[in-house]
Amino acid sequence: MKFIIKLHPEITIKSKSVRRRMSKILQGNIRNVLRSLDENVKIRADWDKLVLRTSIEGEAHRQAMIESLSHIPGIQAFLEVLEVRVSTLDEILEHAQAMYGDKLAGKTFCVRCKRRGQQAFNSLDVERYVGGGLNQRCNTGGVRLKDPDLQVNLEIDEDRLYLISEQHPGLGGFPIATQESVLSLMSGGYDSGVASYQFIKRGSRVHYCFFNLGGSEHEAGVREVSHYLWKKYGSSHRVKFIAVPFEGVVTEILEKIDASHMGVVLKRMMMRAGAAVAQRLDVQALVTGESMGQVSSQTVTNLNVIDRVTDTLILRPLIAADKQDIIDQARHIGTASYAEKIPEYCGVISQKPTIKAKLGKVEAEEANFDFGVLETAIQASFVEDIRNLAEPRVLPTVEFKQQADELEVILDIRAPEEEEEAPLTVEGRQVVHMPFFRLAHQFAELDPRRTYLLYCARGVMSRLQAIHLKEQGFDNVKVYRP
Repeated sequence: MKFIIKLHPEITIKSKSVRRRMSKILQGNIRNVLRSLDENVKIRADWDKLVLRTSIEGEAHRQAMIESLSHIPGIQAFLEVLEVRVSTLDEILEHAQAMYGDKLAGKTFCVRCKRRGQQAFNSLDVERYVGGGLNQRCNTGGVRLKDPDLQVNLEIDEDRLYLISEQHPGLGGFPIATQESVLSLMSGGYDSGVASYQFIKRGSRVHYCFFNLGGSEHEAGVREVSHYLWKKYGSSHRVKFIAVPFEGVVTEILEKIDASHMGVVLKRMMMRAGAAVAQRLDVQALVTGESMGQVSSQTVTNLNVIDRVTDTLILRPLIAADKQDIIDQARHIGTASYAEKIPEYCGVISQKPTIKAKLGKVEAEEANFDFGVLETAIQASFVEDIRNLAEPRVLPTVEFKQQADELEVILDIRAPEEEEEAPLTVEGRQVVHMPFFRLAHQFAELDPRRTYLLYCARGVMSRLQAIHLKEQGFDNVKVYRP
């Protein structure tokens, strides 16, 4: 089984030395990806293509090869071919008839030839001779040079004829590791997945950084989509997944920062932490999925204030993209199904966030913040090899209840402003207010003999926190959904 691999056009216009370097890197990347399918795969680098041979036969192996090659950055297209030795036009015609004769029945067709080397004929001679011969020998619908039913593709390299049976589109872009590495700040939603994919396709090794705001289920979802992106598009190189525990940072923001500036300050803290992680990994740039005007923190004014917090380059490939276009691309690359399952974490978004933050005001607010909390989070960040994420994390199950029993306490975990606007009262049942950002430190102080039903407006935060508490060993917790 043989494939001819066409280089992405942007590679072919590079200087001779750069082109050879990129071609060699692509050759190594393909070998790394295909090693699990065929340890003895052979790849030869020619000036304008790579020629791949695998000795393993069978349709299952063929399909696995096609699937893998179609997702390797740097490949524009790849052709399934049969290679034979030829010296005359008659020999070319005989082989073309054997390959395509049955497929031409009743169909219009044309012959297209690409030729390299020294022969006694040119490409047009091949097209005319083979086209005429096939039309005479086979029961075709005639030759049609424009929009035929079937195009017979031939490639000749010196005395070798490549008969192309199938052509498949590649991913395009640059081979991974031909560009510098980046650190993608992953939320697990549509945007960060698409932004990460675009840098993989552009030739970067993409490491993944997740800021855990307090939900084990959220982290499990982000781990899953990060591993998917790496496995499908970037598995030629090892990368890292970094989880930064941000619960303490969230608590500090909610208790110390004016509500209108919480979103901007949170993003600034993430950029500080991301820059520190990037420096540790020797990575020069951060990647985010931010799109201008999508949410309050993504106005030009607010992004400007956010970027002032670090000298590290922040790249935003989706900055001018429409949301629907982002969602469509997420569906195309396969991350949309993961994004749809990611729980929305809404606890740090205030009711009336500013869209025009002033740097002086933000810095004044941050003067109230204990930066020791941020440093602790950075030091506690957990770095894993992306391959370790293959096995999904098994999360504890959480029971939902519509009514509280007599000995159960309803624990309202909404933010203080939410609770004040709409206090929760349940006739005949005790209701205790404990904001979600205090649960990690204060839940252990509650009576362990009682069972606590966590409540929030939409049930998302309460479920995340219940899972988090169960992972810490608290079994006396359920979710209240009246």
